[in-house]
Amino acid sequence: MRKLLATLVIASWATVAHAQKADLIVTNAKIVTLDSASMVAQALAVREGRIVAVGGNDAVEALVGSATRRVDAGGRTVIPGLIDSHIHAVRAGLTYATEVNWIGARTIGEAMDRLRQAARARPASWIIVAGGWSELQFAEKRRPTLAEVMSAVPDSAAYIQLFYSAVLMTPKAQETLGISAERLPAGIMAERTPSGDATGWFTGTIISISALFDRLPRPSFEDNIAGTQQFFSELNRLGITGVVDPGGFSIYPSHYAALQKLWREKALSVRVAFSLFAQNVGAEFEEYKNLTQFLPMGFGDDMLRFNGIGERITAGMYNNNAPDAAAKDKFLQIVRWAAKQGLSVTIHWPEDKSVHQLLDLYEEVNKETPIAPLRWSIAHLDNASPETLVRMKALGLGWTMQDALYLGGDRIAAQAGEAARRMPPIVTALRAGVHVGAGTDAHRVASYNPFVALQWMLDGKTVGGLSTRGPDETPSREDALRLYTVGSAWFCFDEMRRGTLENGKLADFAILNQDFMSIPIEQIGATASLLTVVGGKVVYATDVFSNVK
Repeated sequence: MRKLLATLVIASWATVAHAQKADLIVTNAKIVTLDSASMVAQALAVREGRIVAVGGNDAVEALVGSATRRVDAGGRTVIPGLIDSHIHAVRAGLTYATEVNWIGARTIGEAMDRLRQAARARPASWIIVAGGWSELQFAEKRRPTLAEVMSAVPDSAAYIQLFYSAVLMTPKAQETLGISAERLPAGIMAERTPSGDATGWFTGTIISISALFDRLPRPSFEDNIAGTQQFFSELNRLGITGVVDPGGFSIYPSHYAALQKLWREKALSVRVAFSLFAQNVGAEFEEYKNLTQFLPMGFGDDMLRFNGIGERITAGMYNNNAPDAAAKDKFLQIVRWAAKQGLSVTIHWPEDKSVHQLLDLYEEVNKETPIAPLRWSIAHLDNASPETLVRMKALGLGWTMQDALYLGGDRIAAQAGEAARRMPPIVTALRAGVHVGAGTDAHRVASYNPFVALQWMLDGKTVGGLSTRGPDETPSREDALRLYTVGSAWFCFDEMRRGTLENGKLADFAILNQDFMSIPIEQIGATASLLTVVGGKVVYATDVFSNVK
């Protein structure tokens, strides 16, 4: 039974906590602490970036001094800061200031309006939509046509990417890149009408489309800085205070300069734990050894920290359901080295039918170097079987689970049939004791909105309204929230430092515009933060809390 505890004060308060005054207090709140007792408190106090008290209004009032900032939550819900356990946030930030975002656009007309606005704001610049949308989000239930895009931005070089499967390019974009339906890069095919006319859409694989994206003009360093700040502020607006970033295609070592500059200037508003993603096909081991010479595991601080290698370890084991002996040997060489170096490893693996190829190698490494303390993890794997989850538990492997079925669930359900009812197997994984973190895989293949992901975790409905996952694999609201907070914190060794609102933990939290714990599930996706705090510092505030600094 949960109830508001108006006078409870955690018994472990040290004497010094009473003697020193708080920097910030929040009162008159519904604080979902997510502690082991599932306590719902009324107030909390912060000093020097950490929580020093959680309890009732009267208790924290004793910590108020002349310099204490006060926040009256007005009965609103407070949650621990959300942590996305698998999001390409660094890459998204680099281009956020110069890209067009179709996330949340409900019609093709609205999407075209966003193109027009971008063309007016940046005349003569490329118009780039890097992903994060699906045709099923539009009322028309289809992709835009080249004619519609040309009508919106007739004079622009426009590049519009759909997941990692298709790209629309205007004639000016094709001309600039030296591409046409008759002159195609490796791995790219031109779509044609039944009569043979080119549609402007091109298809390919994640590898070939990523290579195509790499040919686009890069934003300036100043744009990288502005975009990173804008994107992180947008994450803050949605209650996100931390990300675990697996690297990704189209982001190279030099592209981390903007992030590092903001870190040095203490201007980051989101805690970032980042992995290194191998870019040099055939020379991945040399790349990892070179980049980690002066980058030991965990290097950094509370705001920016190196978190190991992944999510592509080698090209030969990436999206390969039947790797040969040579591919496995090369992969094994790298992960064996990583284990001895004490590095975390996260890997992209989508299919349960082939994951034994990976787990067999991990079990071999584990015989030499225990990997459980290193917190290796598998990303995606939406169709993980109970047997796979048992093997993962035995190795101490974690699972970063994303809402891929929100945008792509109609297609996946059509392929998987009844098996989609248990995809992803959230409840089975938790019962097996596997560490699970929630996230999005944004922003090319998904929306970065955590509340959209949380709503999908609870109702299993795609953006098109199709109900996929069944009740047996549907978590409770509290469990879903735990996966997005303390569950995700485990993947960067931080579950004892953040993810719950308890005495001594980092003061990362958000005051929401509606009560996540009680509103109808279909309204959860519209949730946002009114005030977001990272380490006791206000990083986002609406007008309601504009006086809090």
